Amino acid sequence: MVSTENLNLFAQWAVDLMEALGSIGAGVAVAVENLFPPIPSEIILPLAGFAASRGSFPLWEVLLWTTIGSVVGALVLYGLGAWLGPARLRRIADRMPLVKVSDVDRTDAWFSRHGSKAVFFGRMIPIFRSLISIPAGIQRMPIGRFILLTTAGSAIWNTVFVVAGYLLGANWHHVERYADVLQYVVIGAVAVAAIAFVIVRLRQRSDGRMVS
Repeated sequence: MVSTENLNLFAQWAVDLMEALGSIGAGVAVAVENLFPPIPSEIILPLAGFAASRGSFPLWEVLLWTTIGSVVGALVLYGLGAWLGPARLRRIADRMPLVKVSDVDRTDAWFSRHGSKAVFFGRMIPIFRSLISIPAGIQRMPIGRFILLTTAGSAIWNTVFVVAGYLLGANWHHVERYADVLQYVVIGAVAVAAIAFVIVRLRQRSDGRMVS
């Protein structure tokens, strides 16, 4: 989680962008947030909603530009995944301790079956909402489908937080407190999964079953 000092820095940075560019500034902030997940959308989006509630710009403009910003940021990460590609990813996996090339193949197979759902729902999960674009690019998901699913998932996520900030007005910052709960759950689940993965692989290595 970000510190109170960093929260204030992020909020001020977003305010400066919106003062300079209007609702487009909110879209730029969200695009950057997609590329740098430590910048929390849980701050930018409610703050943009609060600005709309004060008449700085129409609510619909905020929803439009923040969704465009989400898609632009996601497309950059999609391009990164496409550049990485399955072959390069396998070479990287082959050099990583406790990771097998077959892990990449299984992940590819899973994404081939569930990629559309992963992209849509992933856009509404903290941390993964940005990162999900990379495997979509690796798999070369059809770009039209990727944009459609990303737009739909992002629009839902953005609308929830922007409207919350709009309705809460000066109390927009309370949204971040409740969003923290979901983020803690996600981080906890990832930590548990990572620990379980390491334990299983260490046992496989000790039993001589660690093969690619």
